[in-house]
Amino acid sequence: MPGTSFFSDMLQGITERGRKLLFAGSRTTETAAEVDLETLCEMLLSSRGEASGMAIASEILDRWSKLEGASVQQFLQMLSEKFGADTAKLDKAVDRYRAERSAATIIALHNAAEPRRQELLRRLNLAPNGTAKLVQMRQQLLSLRERSEEFRAVDADFAHLFGSWFNRGFLTLRPIDWSTPAHILEKIIKYEAVHEIAGWEELRRRLAPADRRCFAFFHPRLVDEPLVFVEVALTRTVPGAIKDVLDEDREQISADQATTAVFYSISNCQDGLRGISFGNFLIKQVVEDLRRDLPGLKNFVTLSPVPGFARWLEKALSSEADLLTAEDRKVLALLNEPGWADDDSRANEVERVLLPLAAHYFLIERAPEGRPVDPVARFHLGNGARLDKLNFLGDRSPKAMQQAHGLMVNYLYKLEDIEANHEALAQRGEVTASPAVKSLLARNGENRRAGKSEPVPRQFAQVMNAKIGGGRK
Repeated sequence: MPGTSFFSDMLQGITERGRKLLFAGSRTTETAAEVDLETLCEMLLSSRGEASGMAIASEILDRWSKLEGASVQQFLQMLSEKFGADTAKLDKAVDRYRAERSAATIIALHNAAEPRRQELLRRLNLAPNGTAKLVQMRQQLLSLRERSEEFRAVDADFAHLFGSWFNRGFLTLRPIDWSTPAHILEKIIKYEAVHEIAGWEELRRRLAPADRRCFAFFHPRLVDEPLVFVEVALTRTVPGAIKDVLDEDREQISADQATTAVFYSISNCQDGLRGISFGNFLIKQVVEDLRRDLPGLKNFVTLSPVPGFARWLEKALSSEADLLTAEDRKVLALLNEPGWADDDSRANEVERVLLPLAAHYFLIERAPEGRPVDPVARFHLGNGARLDKLNFLGDRSPKAMQQAHGLMVNYLYKLEDIEANHEALAQRGEVTASPAVKSLLARNGENRRAGKSEPVPRQFAQVMNAKIGGGRK
């Protein structure tokens, strides 16, 4: 976009002039380079001039981009140890608040409690390409986050700021089709995380036909870098297998013949934005746009993977709990036999045992905080979708067979029920499911629990209530 290019060039010019002024008093470039990163960060926080601030921010990010190995960890430790909250200032603010509980003391307490690195990150964001570099910085941080509490605290500051910077109001929904510039299409191939795109010809089959759609969210500070994208198939029926969607010999239809929109792949593109949710907004916006353009669409469903199922089943098999009978264990041993999925007799036996266990996995099992154990289920059920159908051997790719023994799921987005479904999960821990899915529990001797879940833990309810109160639409 010409306007964006002009603005970026202007910022770059201001930054370069500022860098020349910043070290104008240094006799050599080596002297300027000897200023360490901690000192530069302190200089940035104390800077008052726009040009000098952008210059310092650019210098810090340029040096950071050259760090490797242990130096990366040392930089992040420096952010933790040297740029946290001013504890002396915070203690005084707490004392003043206890003495006088007023709006002024609350504001002062809030300001004192904010770690200095939050303002540092805001100022780093002013540098040319600052947002993109900070996203990359958080990607490095995420690889270290679980090592110590200090890294988790730094990550909390990144997540807090990114939650504002990447607010839905700043995002732009753009259709992706075969006429989209090649440098963006290359990123769709690169970032596809659910069903690998083998090359340009396969990408063309997903984008060019009249019964295919793709949409992506973009941010103005990450030009031509998709944040998340969704691939959509327009069909006459709800598919139960990914082959029905991706088969190059499938029957193609015109868009106005379709009654169903199938969201068959949702891919987050930026690892540094993990945990900053865009997908829920994306699906709802795409549904609205498709309904407007194609009024004949009646059903909005997903064809989703179940990435945690095989891992959960392996734990269940190694457990002595009474969830599995001796006969169940004998049948599930077939999963270790080569070619079982291509043998109708063995596949039928596995299906008979596997689908009721899958129903238990979705409807009964919970993570410690009370959420569904499957990450894709957490996403769609948390958005208010209904668990509609379990599809045995819906995906026979090596990845799907390893992660879920081929299982796929349809989640149904029925707009008039989304709020009620979300509330059922958030307030009571109940997964909304179709009668067909609930009935599978009866096959496993769990009919008394069909459609019911464990009481929702208080911690989970508090988290979900906070999300609702935080502006969920």
